[in-house]
Amino acid sequence: MRAKREVPRAPARRYILVIDVGGTHVKFRLGEHGAASKFESGPKLTPRRMVRRLCKLLDEQRYDAVSIGYPGLVYHGRIAADPHNLGKGWVGYDFAAAFSRPVRLINDAAMQAIGSYRGGRMLFIGLGTGLGATLIIDGVVEPTEVGHMPYKRGRTFEDYVGERGRKRLGNHRWRKAVRNVIADLNAAFEADYIVLGGGNARRLKKLPRGAHLGGNNRAFIGGLRLWDPRSGVITSPSADLRRRPD
Repeated sequence: MRAKREVPRAPARRYILVIDVGGTHVKFRLGEHGAASKFESGPKLTPRRMVRRLCKLLDEQRYDAVSIGYPGLVYHGRIAADPHNLGKGWVGYDFAAAFSRPVRLINDAAMQAIGSYRGGRMLFIGLGTGLGATLIIDGVVEPTEVGHMPYKRGRTFEDYVGERGRKRLGNHRWRKAVRNVIADLNAAFEADYIVLGGGNARRLKKLPRGAHLGGNNRAFIGGLRLWDPRSGVITSPSADLRRRPD
């Protein structure tokens, strides 16, 4: 009798490279316990330059898969528009081929939101170079582009509470604008709780009612959860990008 052939198991993805792309810095961490590192991004950063810089800094360190938080519109796991604060060439860029690894790509605010989620109906608001907003309802992740929607006086939400808005208004008026925007968004989305993230969240002297600060490492936790079936969150069914055959 012929012995039963064993089907090889897929390797466990224990070493996940998580990349949080921002308008000011690219932050990255390898695995659950790795040290977080960063380098400057800015309006000249293209995806090719970012990958080249990351590969140089990683210096042959092992990783099995990649999670990328992208500061712009992501549709079914693919970049749908170039970012407002970075260089060109992001739409259609083949990250899976560039890294030679499976890649899961998601909006950066959504990745931070996943890392902050603790059930129910949560609204995540990222206050950084721009404005990111993600709603998670019973584990289902819904990124939004509300930051670029018209708000008032011919300006968008992001024009008021993003970094350009803070510089234009000054910290005192910016804080008031943040409180007003959060109240308006919460009235629209009716969240059970609000999590504030992004580098400018720490500039708030008093948090709005029902809101609390997310930790700086939440984006990295979210990137790990993208590969963890036990996380309880549901993202785009087409978020897994694999290297195209040569």
